[in-house]
Amino acid sequence: MPFCCGGFLAILEYFKIYFWCLSMELLPFSVLLSVYFKESALYLDAAFESIWDNQSLKPDQIVLVKDGKLSSELDATISMWSEKLGPVLTVVELKENVGLATALNAGLDYCDYELVARMDTDDISLSERFYKQVSFMTHNRDVSVCGAIVEEWDERCLVRLSIRNLPSCHEGIMKFAKRRCPVSHPVVIFRKEAVISSGGYPVVYPEDYPLWIMMLSRGYKFYNVPEVLLRMRAGDEMLCRRGWGFFLGETKVFYLMWKLGFTGSFDFFCNVLTRGVVRLSPRFIKVLLYKFAR
Repeated sequence: MPFCCGGFLAILEYFKIYFWCLSMELLPFSVLLSVYFKESALYLDAAFESIWDNQSLKPDQIVLVKDGKLSSELDATISMWSEKLGPVLTVVELKENVGLATALNAGLDYCDYELVARMDTDDISLSERFYKQVSFMTHNRDVSVCGAIVEEWDERCLVRLSIRNLPSCHEGIMKFAKRRCPVSHPVVIFRKEAVISSGGYPVVYPEDYPLWIMMLSRGYKFYNVPEVLLRMRAGDEMLCRRGWGFFLGETKVFYLMWKLGFTGSFDFFCNVLTRGVVRLSPRFIKVLLYKFAR
């Protein structure tokens, strides 16, 4: 169960909005993805199935950024989906691998609609994801970023490992953001102009956390749908990625938070210390922390 100021009342309000939106004309939206050469063609195909074949509300546009040269298997999968989707799919080709932040900023320029849903090319969106998030954003024009609860699964999506619960309401998100990333990037939907006016994705890893901090500092309103709307492939590969380099990136984020006045000096040192323990621990300790401390 997600936690939030307001608790049950916040969830009740969400469902009231959801059923009210059944009779509304929903806003059009784009889906933004980026793929690079190390990714799996099978996972990419499954991701496309989840955002098109299996969705109750299909996107008006899908923007896929090819971040540098890809494998022949990935190119074949993209060609197959280009033929299937026709003008719905916009493929943006970058000559060199530039990293996720720069690739997403390039892709944003090609998104035709104000609402943009993020999706990673190895995750699975549940069938009602877009309907529920777009319904919420259509009704709540004051909200700029909307996330949801994510289930973390093993790499083959056979075993559920954990659930990442997050606060729903803006006040809870503001408080949570002082310690941890307050929305799950692969399941977020946002207003394009709000992201661009905040400077877009900063070229740092992780790229999403500092963007949310910049937006929260500028007064943009956030919300997390209190339901599971995405399955994320986690497992050993994700744990390996979140080591020394990830820790250095997070330290830069914590410094940004302190510099903006979002947190104080005590928060900064606590954040760096706790993150250092998590990111620099042996793998078996990381596994336990991710399992029991999410």
